[in-house]
Amino acid sequence: MCGIVGYIGHREAYPIIIEGLKRLEYRGYDSAGIALFDGSDLKISKTKGKVADLENRSNETISTNGHIGIGHTRWATHGIPNDVNSHPHSSNTGELAIIHNGIIENYESLKKELISRGYTFQSDTDTEVLVNLIEDVKQKENVKLGKAVQIALNQVIGAYAIAVFDKSRPEEVVVARLGSPLAIGIGDNEFFIASDASPFIEYTKNAIYLEDEEMAIVRIGKDIKVRKIKDDSLVDPYIQELQINLEQIEKGGYDHFMLKEIHEQPKAITDTYRGRLLRNEALIKMAGIEDNLNKLLNANRIIIVACGTSWHAGLVAEYIFEDLARIPVEVEYASEFRYRNPVITENDVLIAISQSGETADTLAAIKLAKSKGAFVFGVCNVVGSSIARETHAGAYTHAGPEIGVASTKAFTTQVTVLTLMALRLAKAKGSISNSDFHRHLLELELIPQHVENVLKSDSHIKSIANTYKHSNNCLYLGRGYNFPVALEGALKLKEISYIHAEGYPAAEMKHGPIALIDENMPIVVIATKKGHYEKVVSNIQEIKSRKGKIIAIVTQGDTTVKALADHVIEVPETLEALSPLLNTIPLQLLSYHIAVLLGKNVDQPRNLAKSVTVE
Repeated sequence: MCGIVGYIGHREAYPIIIEGLKRLEYRGYDSAGIALFDGSDLKISKTKGKVADLENRSNETISTNGHIGIGHTRWATHGIPNDVNSHPHSSNTGELAIIHNGIIENYESLKKELISRGYTFQSDTDTEVLVNLIEDVKQKENVKLGKAVQIALNQVIGAYAIAVFDKSRPEEVVVARLGSPLAIGIGDNEFFIASDASPFIEYTKNAIYLEDEEMAIVRIGKDIKVRKIKDDSLVDPYIQELQINLEQIEKGGYDHFMLKEIHEQPKAITDTYRGRLLRNEALIKMAGIEDNLNKLLNANRIIIVACGTSWHAGLVAEYIFEDLARIPVEVEYASEFRYRNPVITENDVLIAISQSGETADTLAAIKLAKSKGAFVFGVCNVVGSSIARETHAGAYTHAGPEIGVASTKAFTTQVTVLTLMALRLAKAKGSISNSDFHRHLLELELIPQHVENVLKSDSHIKSIANTYKHSNNCLYLGRGYNFPVALEGALKLKEISYIHAEGYPAAEMKHGPIALIDENMPIVVIATKKGHYEKVVSNIQEIKSRKGKIIAIVTQGDTTVKALADHVIEVPETLEALSPLLNTIPLQLLSYHIAVLLGKNVDQPRNLAKSVTVE
């Protein structure tokens, strides 16, 4: 969950690392730190707080000169956020410095052993244990840093992406990964190290993504040597050309990344179906589907695994696959699936959904399914990510970088990909008529335009947000395809405003939640004119009779719900299967405006990080 950055080359390292940490701050922002080698000594500055706090402290306390450095922005696991627990961590001699993203699960036993040999510890972190373990191996075995890192990591249980610097070898940095992402940017006699490519995209388009259990020595004037940690065998690394650019990771005039990303959804959805949805030819073409069509069509069932917002996208997909393609679907939290000894067979297909492609629990679920012989299909946004490499086949969402911690365009692009998949399988199975297939293609092609129309309600939604910004609780209700949208709307409000909210199937209101309703309780009801509209109207009447405050998402021109609700937000009419793509937009905006009106940091909500790469 943390972000790591490193540089070695001919440029000044400090500004590259600081700017890189700012771009990675979505991964964690409890504390930050930097270590710079100025040619003779290692200078470390670190602090509780954000990268801006680190920048202020560093400018006051250390020399920022030097062409080699490593930096870290933290999401706390072991040890509370404070100056001491911040990274980088030094070894007892001060010769080594390390930055680390991940968790060392056996750190307590390693720490006891090191203490018995005279080592002392200043922090509560597992990372300080690791750097001293590396130093201990280096001294006992009388080996260079790279070999010491390899030997030490073979004693470690857990997950890591690390960069280690040794003052006695100032021309190199040693990096390694297991379970946490690590990219190496390759420039002209310079190298960049980062959790993802965003810190170095203006310097180089060439990068190596280390695979699990690989390490590399990054050395000035030398080619990168990549080796397997377990057996020291050499690996021929694949140099990938990056597709993102600097403009994509800047705010572009918006106050927050989240607002920018909400407004990017028309383009993101279009980019996701471009080249795949061929309406004039009445075709859907997706390489990952075409190459594995028989496996998907002959599946006994589809198991969808995901976490958070991606899990909600999976719930929408359950309705779509079962409704259109008539394939049984189960949707699982990846964090539960991996631990409950699930029944998986060779005739099952597992679809793993993750924006980052690095979600630890989802990756573990993939490995479990593969070990049982299931066919695994990935849906993710990040090219070259771990999930993209671990799965048998997959589809990218083409949402572009999502910096805001609360996912928005990730949800709509995931639903778009999953809808395309369901339609393609339905067509191949003959479970959808030609006329319905054509209609779905036409309506899906119109979704970006419809989203643009919904975004025009921004000021109206802001006024509603102002009315309810001080609410303590909120209930979200939806039926059918829009029950997952209710869950997603509630999650967004919780994530960024810290207001308690729950999503429920509208019919379940009478089985408990109705007890909460009074004149102070806002209830968001998704009441568009598709599916079980009359039933939802009845639910609204039940709320109204108990004086609840109703915010309704309705189809343009609706008069029935408008007469009952306190506030309505209109969306264009579309097919029921596509309605989640529209109905989620006003809920994103409502959460955004409530959080901003409350003065919350919507891009970096407390206790959260964008990519959950640890359990």
